[in-house]
Parts: sequence; C-alpha cells; structure tokens
Amino acid sequence: MNTIVCLKQVVDPELPQWDFAIDPATKRQVRTGKPLVISTYDENALELALQLKERAGGKVTALTVGPPGEVKDAVRLALAMGADEAVVVDDGAAPQALAAEKAGVLAAAITRIGTFDLVLTGCESADWVERAVAPFLAEALNAACVTFITRAEAKDGGLTVRRTSEEGFHILDVRLPAVLSVTSDEALRPRLPKVKDIMGAMRKPVQTWTRAEVAATPDAAPEVEVREVAIPQRTMKCEFIEGEPAQQAEALVSRLQALKVI
Repeated sequence: MNTIVCLKQVVDPELPQWDFAIDPATKRQVRTGKPLVISTYDENALELALQLKERAGGKVTALTVGPPGEVKDAVRLALAMGADEAVVVDDGAAPQALAAEKAGVLAAAITRIGTFDLVLTGCESADWVERAVAPFLAEALNAACVTFITRAEAKDGGLTVRRTSEEGFHILDVRLPAVLSVTSDEALRPRLPKVKDIMGAMRKPVQTWTRAEVAATPDAAPEVEVREVAIPQRTMKCEFIEGEPAQQAEALVSRLQALKVI
C-alpha cells in the first residue's frame, strides 16, 4: 500500500500566550523566530500510516509544502519515525495559505509523485483549524474521503476504518484510493524515534520541487479573503464589597447570581 502523509509545520501550540502575535499586514500569525513543530493531528496521521505499513506492507511518503528552511525538519522527523521517502514543495506563500489553496498545491504534488493508494492528513491544523484540506484533496484527486479516523485496517483490497462522531463511532469499509483525515487516539500516539534513526534521517535524501514544477497554479482553488484576525481583548475589574461580614456574604451571593456564576 502506497501511503502519502501530508504534514504541516505550525508555530508550537505550547508557545506562551504573551509570545503570540498577529501580523496586521498579512493577518496571519507571526512565525519568524518562533519554534515550529508538526501539527498535532498530522503526527497522528503519520503514526497511522506507519502502523498500516507494518501490518500490510508498502511505502510511506511524507509530503509538506512551505519554505524548505522551515519545513525540512518536519519530513526529517517523519523519516526518523519510519517514513520511506520525503518530498518538499518549495512555496513561500504556503504558511499563509488557507485550506483550498494548500490542498491545490498538495494535490498537484501528489499527482507528480505518482500512483498512490491512500492519502492521510490531520483532521485539522493546530493554527487555522479549518478541517477542509482532506475534502478539497479528495475532490481534486477523485478519491473517496472519510474524516475523523482513529483506526484503519487493510481488508480485501480496501480499508475498514473507525470514524468518530458525536454519537460514538462508525465502522466503514472504504475503497481505495482514498483520502482520510485522522484525529487523536490513544492507539495513534506518535512513536518516539531512536537517536540512531534521527541521525540516519539526516543522511536520507529529501526531494524538493518548486510550485511551478508540480504545476500548481494560483487559480487552482477558489479565492478566500480573510477580513480580520485579532487577539481577543481581555478586561479585568476588581470590586470591593463593604460592610459587615453577613452583609458582605449576602452581597457576594447576589453579585454571583447576577453574573450567573451560581
């Protein structure tokens, strides 16, 4: 089974709140000088791909889009964890791209990679939380799409998957080729690569293509305009309650009830 895992580098979600900033010109999160990590659910997708490879054989290719200086660490980690190949599409606009445009570039790169059975993505990115890349990809690749997957097993030339829902979960049979978005699960906790695997990954080749080489065009996706992005303003107010203890207690209860706290 040939599996392609789409990885995205994001600013570390554990970044302290005081270090979070929005660029007023681009209306995007400031990335310069910030620690970058693989988006959380993309790591779960990579783990699922590696588990499928261990059980059913095949090849895992890690694919990412962005400035090579930013994103190569992502595919190096994927190689250290067990991916067989790595591809980077050099696209400086990628960190600011929304789901439709990003999916257009990914689909073009997947087409150039060649035959595939399965494409895995995270169910959402840790920065924009759009939850739309997988459906856009499936449409572009003319493949089946199932979202919020926590389990997958090869069966009769296809897959049997477990999809989470508000009611619990569904068990579905999926024909290949397919695009699946993966959510977190105890069974998909990302493995930790060994030191020798990390060192070995540094010596493995990483295929790098430009956006032009994968024939990704700017009009491959509908245009979306972000009107405004802002950090919520926080206000604080301190109120002292005067009077005797019994009066203070009664006044405090009244205030909390008015605020619907109790």
